[in-house]
Amino acid sequence: MKRMILVVLTFIILLAVTAALSEAATGDATVPGTKPKVVVLATGGTIAGVGDPGKISGYQPGTLTAETLLWGVPEIDEVADIEAIQVCNVNSDDITAEIWLTLAETINRLAADPEVAGFVITHGTDTMEETAYFLNLTVKTDKPVVLTGSMRPATALSADGPLNLYEAVCVAASDEAIGQGVLIVFSDQIYSARSMTKVSTYSVMAISAGEAGDIGIVRDGNVYIYEHPGRKHTLASEFDVSGLQTLPKVSVLYFSVDADPELLRYAAEHSDGLVIAGAGAGEFSKAWIDVISELQIPVVISSRIDDGLIMKDNLLCKNTIAADTLSPQKAAILLRLALLNDSSQEYLEELFLRY
Repeated sequence: MKRMILVVLTFIILLAVTAALSEAATGDATVPGTKPKVVVLATGGTIAGVGDPGKISGYQPGTLTAETLLWGVPEIDEVADIEAIQVCNVNSDDITAEIWLTLAETINRLAADPEVAGFVITHGTDTMEETAYFLNLTVKTDKPVVLTGSMRPATALSADGPLNLYEAVCVAASDEAIGQGVLIVFSDQIYSARSMTKVSTYSVMAISAGEAGDIGIVRDGNVYIYEHPGRKHTLASEFDVSGLQTLPKVSVLYFSVDADPELLRYAAEHSDGLVIAGAGAGEFSKAWIDVISELQIPVVISSRIDDGLIMKDNLLCKNTIAADTLSPQKAAILLRLALLNDSSQEYLEELFLRY
């Protein structure tokens, strides 16, 4: 009987010690009312996708709600108090400028609440870089705004969404991320919105930043940021989209051998500006040069190559603007916002050097 009592007492002591160690490890985050508040804005994508159990392909993106995604990662409760908002639930190829404007307006409004520490946006990877860059230029807060997603649906074997979501919340709740502009968290790494891009159609390491590289990492919930974005963003940005319902239209045209120059004329008639994804250092055929030289709308020259710099001295047409290191899709975003202010070549040339 004494031995049984001793065993029970020992078990109780072990439970008490374990609880104390757990509380010490999590610190104030386990005390009600002391955790930072993070707003999760869900837009759909693969992270909210559902398909045949275990399969990676053939799923329906944008199926699960924000609440369901968060329920699947209970560890998040140890990091932050969460407010979930379902902005939309779509494949990221169906993201629109109207959704961008809704996201920016929502973040700018909620950021005024002193209780809100940061934001997480769940998003499909196909156009994540575009949404991130748009918000990088339009949100007016230094509070962390973090995008994340996944390459495998929630029902896949070894789905990558739960860890990405957990780590994104850790970054959004971290003081380290304050003032860093809009960030992307994916597979343990932290990227700035200007340099992040998607580089694979299948790998869970599909997100990269090319020559710029990542700016930090996440390990076991700890956030380490080693570099700081150098171009203007968020509070330093000159773009104001408050009250807007839509944006100027900019078309992106991809040059290839025998590409029809009539496409340029058609696009120019239906657009406020153009971006050319040129070959090499932003080059294209003599037939394209002839048409572009005649255009009366702003034309920005980027490249279909992932890395590299487009400089003014490389330009084949005097009436065009160099995209610097921006990809065609990001150059289009900057041009759309720029056209809200000014369409002069002088202004655009200077703008693309600053952003």
